[in-house]
Amino acid sequence: MARYHIETYGCTSNRGESREIERRLRDAGHHPVEGPEEADVAILNTCTVVEKTERNMLRRAEELEGETADLIVTGCMALAQGEEFRRAGVDAEVLHWDEVPTAVTNGECPTTTPDAEPVLDGVIGILPIARGCMSDCSYCITKRATGKIDSPPVEANVEKARALVHAGAKEIRITGQDTGVYGWDDGERKLPELLERICDIDGEFRVRVGMANPKGVHGIREELAAVFAENEKLYNFIHAPVQSGSDDVLGEMRRQHQVSEYVELVETFDDVLEYWTLSTDFIVGFPTEEPEDHAQSLALLRETRPEKINVTRFSKRPGTDAAELKGLGGTLKKERSKEMTDAKMDVVADAYDAMVGQTHEVLAVEDGTADSVKCYDEAYRQVIVQNASEHGIEPGDFVDVEITGHSTVYAFGEPV
Repeated sequence: MARYHIETYGCTSNRGESREIERRLRDAGHHPVEGPEEADVAILNTCTVVEKTERNMLRRAEELEGETADLIVTGCMALAQGEEFRRAGVDAEVLHWDEVPTAVTNGECPTTTPDAEPVLDGVIGILPIARGCMSDCSYCITKRATGKIDSPPVEANVEKARALVHAGAKEIRITGQDTGVYGWDDGERKLPELLERICDIDGEFRVRVGMANPKGVHGIREELAAVFAENEKLYNFIHAPVQSGSDDVLGEMRRQHQVSEYVELVETFDDVLEYWTLSTDFIVGFPTEEPEDHAQSLALLRETRPEKINVTRFSKRPGTDAAELKGLGGTLKKERSKEMTDAKMDVVADAYDAMVGQTHEVLAVEDGTADSVKCYDEAYRQVIVQNASEHGIEPGDFVDVEITGHSTVYAFGEPV
């Protein structure tokens, strides 16, 4: 778990994004600290209104870089003029705000509290189905906080989901350290059963399955893909973090799966689902990662072409086995991260570009900036509908839209 410090500049929208970043970080078990010198990672949410503001942002980024272990820059200047930080020699990850929480986790599993209960946030219901995992990754400190998987009965989770639906949830987000191993502590693989039972609840809503490590879902991949195909309430979306395209590196990470198992998982879903979204994570710059290992990761990204990709530069967590290894150095990690991010943007842009001209039913889940609303289609791809009030669209509404364009990581839709 990381200690973080966040600074926000600019408009109300930036402040709202910072609040969401902090909410996700707290939900994942990370802790805020007073100043950057105490933090494992500092987050700078930038503004870019005028030239003077830009100079101030660059200066503050340079200061923060010298005061903390890792620096993430997000916000308006990061998106519009991210190259300015590189030109200034600032060693920072430049990310869209929605990518920040995953980057901070360093590839670790999300961490819920021992008494985690469902939460209704607007029309989004968050349902932690279990605590703990079956993994022992060499770089992850989360296991020390969570222990092994502890799965409540299926019926207990179904009742919590039903309560969320009755309370107004239109989207249920199933979360856990590793949703794929739900039920393993009882000797059974219960995720498919749980999903079917939740989808049988009366009401119009959608269900998103949270992170599932490849090893956990590989053995149930055919059954799980069939459940997705049979239930329209399930978003056709799976988040399976592979972390590396090299079996050698995966072994040093103690990730338990091999690259072939990840590829077989992807192939199974490709065979069963015509339209779905693959999400995965890569850690670049692991201490034992050689140039050929990095090349294998790039090749795997291009081969499997996930539509959502989280790229994280390795950083040491105190008390973990990987922290004892000699690191690769910031410059090399930065170079590999940039190469991976460039490849990622090409793949993601192609996926959203292919959507243009198509019609999809989307669920509006929350207000966006200005007069827009954030929506998700049946494969959990984000679609922004602008002028929402003009169209009478509010969070919780299901709407048919035509995809008119995209901005690399999300699409724009026009109601039809």
